[in-house]
Amino acid sequence: MPDLGPLRDSRDYRLLTASGVVTMFGTFITVVAVPYQMKELTGSPLAVGLVSLAEFVPMVVCGLWGGAIADALDRRKVILLSELGLAFTSAMLTVNALLPDPQVWVLYVVGALSTAIGSLQRPSAESLTPQVVRHDQLGAAAVLQSLRWNVGAIVAPALGGLLVTSFGTATAYAADTLSFVVSLLLLWRIAARPPAEEAAPASLRSLVEGVRYAVGRRDLMGTYLVDIAAMVFAMSTALFPFLADQLGASKALGLLYSAGAVGGLVATLTGGWTSRVHRQGLGVILAAAVWGTAVALAAVAPSVWLVFACLALAGAADMISGIFRMTIWNQTIPDELRGRLAGIELLSYASGPMLGNARAGLMAGWGGARFSLGAGGLLCVAAVAALAAALPGFRRYDARTDEHALAEKARREERQVTEAGTA
Repeated sequence: MPDLGPLRDSRDYRLLTASGVVTMFGTFITVVAVPYQMKELTGSPLAVGLVSLAEFVPMVVCGLWGGAIADALDRRKVILLSELGLAFTSAMLTVNALLPDPQVWVLYVVGALSTAIGSLQRPSAESLTPQVVRHDQLGAAAVLQSLRWNVGAIVAPALGGLLVTSFGTATAYAADTLSFVVSLLLLWRIAARPPAEEAAPASLRSLVEGVRYAVGRRDLMGTYLVDIAAMVFAMSTALFPFLADQLGASKALGLLYSAGAVGGLVATLTGGWTSRVHRQGLGVILAAAVWGTAVALAAVAPSVWLVFACLALAGAADMISGIFRMTIWNQTIPDELRGRLAGIELLSYASGPMLGNARAGLMAGWGGARFSLGAGGLLCVAAVAALAAALPGFRRYDARTDEHALAEKARREERQVTEAGTA
């Protein structure tokens, strides 16, 4: 079972986790409400798809800049101001939905603005966790964070669907606004986390410094590249509507979309063992290979329940990979660079699925949905094997002997002794 030590031992981590649970529910509700409202207003699938396109550029630009800000400013202050901005965007959507004639352009503009603010916030939020959790509990914290996400990914969209269909989109947006208000009250109680004395100001130069550091760390590059390869070649959620039709189970479409989150939830509920793994690099490689294999098996599964089982296995493997990647980042990245590296991680995490679904659609046009699903899974396994061979340092990573992990552990222990002495 998951280790609850981080929640038990760190007050700030409890507040951060509670805030994340509240806002995640609100955000998932809005994720359902925006495309639903766009469909109701326009009746156009293209108009719905353009919402994601409008959000892509703000995510890229603000994700990188958010990383620079996280290293240069008080991370608590960045999170609070961003949370206030996100509450304002949800309130704007609520007002628009209450108008006699809601405006389509508001959904595009506010969607892009909300993505920009969220991307500015995320590097600060992610880089704050290692500052409030003991070094030996970072693996357990990664499991708890994954558990939180999976529960939300299963329950919150269902709640969002109920709200928008039963009470309207204005009610859904109002619930999201309320979630940010509650979250602000929780985050306000977290202690200030000022930047390091030698922290570089947010600038293009500091961004380049972060990228240069990441490129120079082949173990870190392994976490990014393996995840991108896995998503580009095997992410295929765009195929699910066509796959459901071929299986004669169009009403089970929601089942296919939830399969990965169900598998991820099972993985985190039984994932206490991951905190005792020391060779996380090899763990990422093996988990990514299982992800690709499971997707390939889904392509030949004859029934919707077997497809669901394969996709759930894929989701479980992807979650284990994510836990190991997060543990490597938290164990080895210095505090003064953690924000910028979180911005780079955001790009790798978000761009892979977008490119993967584009790849899936293109290959489905050549040979059909099952061909795209199966070929993508096999290509994923081949790409992961090639990266494992090309990055021996990543493959051999061991938290007990890695120089960056040991140095970061020593810095954290020294800082804790200093803080205890000051107290």
